[in-house]
Amino acid sequence: MTQPDHASCWQQVPHHLGETGLTSDAEADVCVIGAGIAGLSTAWQLTLENRSVIVLDDGPVGGGQSERTSAHLSCVLDDRYSELAMRRGEEACRLAAESHSAAIARIEANVRELELWCNFQRVDGYLFNPPDLSWDNLDAELVAARQAGLVVERVPRAPIESFFTGPCLKFQNQAQFHPLKYLNGLATAIQKRGGRIVSHCHAEAIHAGKPHRVVTPSGTEVRARSVVVATNVPVNDRFAIHTKQAAYMTYVIALLVPRLSVARALLWDTLDPYHYVRIEDRSSPQGDETLLIVGGEDERTGQHDDAEARWGRLEAWTRQRFPAAQEVKYRWAGQVMETLDGLAYIGRNPGDDPEIYVATGDSGMGLTHGTVAGMLITDLIVGRDSPWRELYDPARKPVGGASDFIKENISTAQGYAAWVTPGDVKSVDEIPPGQGAIVRRGLHKIAAYRDQAGLVHEYTAVCPHLGCIVQWNHGEGTFDCPCHGSRFNQHGEVINGPANVNLEPVKHT
Repeated sequence: MTQPDHASCWQQVPHHLGETGLTSDAEADVCVIGAGIAGLSTAWQLTLENRSVIVLDDGPVGGGQSERTSAHLSCVLDDRYSELAMRRGEEACRLAAESHSAAIARIEANVRELELWCNFQRVDGYLFNPPDLSWDNLDAELVAARQAGLVVERVPRAPIESFFTGPCLKFQNQAQFHPLKYLNGLATAIQKRGGRIVSHCHAEAIHAGKPHRVVTPSGTEVRARSVVVATNVPVNDRFAIHTKQAAYMTYVIALLVPRLSVARALLWDTLDPYHYVRIEDRSSPQGDETLLIVGGEDERTGQHDDAEARWGRLEAWTRQRFPAAQEVKYRWAGQVMETLDGLAYIGRNPGDDPEIYVATGDSGMGLTHGTVAGMLITDLIVGRDSPWRELYDPARKPVGGASDFIKENISTAQGYAAWVTPGDVKSVDEIPPGQGAIVRRGLHKIAAYRDQAGLVHEYTAVCPHLGCIVQWNHGEGTFDCPCHGSRFNQHGEVINGPANVNLEPVKHT
């Protein structure tokens, strides 16, 4: 989906493919759209309830944002318990801590019971301030996290010999794993229990009814009592969710380091955007190697085109603190959907049929939120109540975040200003091979890409979701929508919702 040199360190593992394409109509109790962490977690839980399941995905298992993560498994909220307490109260904090802890425990149980070789291990996590910030914000987080029920303590420093973090919060019993190995194993387990996984199969439309119908471009369809849309961003509605979350790109690098030179732990600082760090041991054709994975430098999707600078700042930040770091082996980016309270939207899709469900709004914690989705949505489908239902209800209204809501929607609206601006270049003749740009042609804007052979491919630059003008992303080699985060590859093919169709090719007369 992205340029090969921007593949994540997880993508060296072959993807589980399942079946390729839906060759005939099919029926199931539940159709799950999306074979990432949320979709497969849901499908697995449903098979344990003896529900028949069909999973559809545009690509292979784990081929979306689940393979673009840094793979922290944590119950430490990216947006902080102190913030959640102010917005939604102490009970919301307790339930958030409980659900994310349960998600890690569920992953651990799956690894153990299914004998999945995915590098899962428990590690401690450390939250620290940059040197120029006071202790006050960590003190508030310590109180809020303890009230939420987490085991957390103040310690003098994180266990990193190469730099002094200063006082930090130590969260015990967090975890890490290899996400693609885990998802491949989960997919195999689903199939062993009779579930079907159909890769390279686009869900073009969802028609509510009894049964619901999920239609593919070839005309084949899946008929199901329930439908779960687990596509990172819902592709089945235009407004209900999209005004309550914003799409951000987060950047990651992985550097070689000598084995045992950096302590095994999860690290986060409190900058905005913050940095996140972990260690990964992996095997390669050249032998075993240890990677230092560092991420951060988040930005609104499609509103900047400076990936190289952001990767560069990450590298500079890392080398200052980890002098043992060697070459940058991998660098990549992933899309994060930020909600107003830092919690995902999981449950029945607002204003839709009650048997259509969504899982979105990962808020930087997609692996645990996706696992929560598997447990919560399964409870709803089989008729059990869940103590987490209201916490993650997609229909909930913004609480205590009016200014953030207004700010994000103003930022979204600014994306439409590109309708009246000049293009990136005056002519497609200025676009070098392997690059793209937005070109103004009269009243129209064109998304143009010149391939390595010199052939120019042209598409309308209007996002088919709600009409925003897409922007070229040099770092990822994609056309990105600055309004709601839809993304398209060099050939105009949609790779991330909420858009569910490709950019329209320009017809030359």
